[in-house]
Amino acid sequence: MTLRALFDLLSGQPTLLFLLLSAVPTGAFLVNLWSGHTAESIWQWRYVYAALVYLACLPGVFALTLNVYLFLFERQSIWDMNLAVQLLPILTMVATLMMIRRKIPFSYIPGFGKLSGFLTLIAAIMGILWFVDRTRIYAVTYIPFVYILVGFIGLLLLIRFAWSRLF
Repeated sequence: MTLRALFDLLSGQPTLLFLLLSAVPTGAFLVNLWSGHTAESIWQWRYVYAALVYLACLPGVFALTLNVYLFLFERQSIWDMNLAVQLLPILTMVATLMMIRRKIPFSYIPGFGKLSGFLTLIAAIMGILWFVDRTRIYAVTYIPFVYILVGFIGLLLLIRFAWSRLF
């Protein structure tokens, strides 16, 4: 099964996809109701919040990365955008994060820093790949490939450091 076949299958069942993706913000809403109002009762639900964040963010980040790829590399028109597969996971992610943010700070959710690091890495790699795709540099060099690889990793670390300083 290819990724295109999976998207075609999901697009053929938009109601099922909508129900699956809307279950996550609905779960966040219900957990917000059940978790209480005291700091101790909210703290006990932090792992449930972490699971909800990951359930919302993994499809959302994948859809966001897919959109960036399709629009920058494949030059897909916005008119050809599949709303169920390309937009609904992003809306689910935003709605879930907004609901969770009202109840508990993201710094208290276990593993949220790892998720932002993952998103930073994806953004940095997509930016570098887009830059490489757009430039036409022809060079004959005697620089070993290891130095180029070390430079690439250094650039990723620099982007990660700058991102952590920014936020």
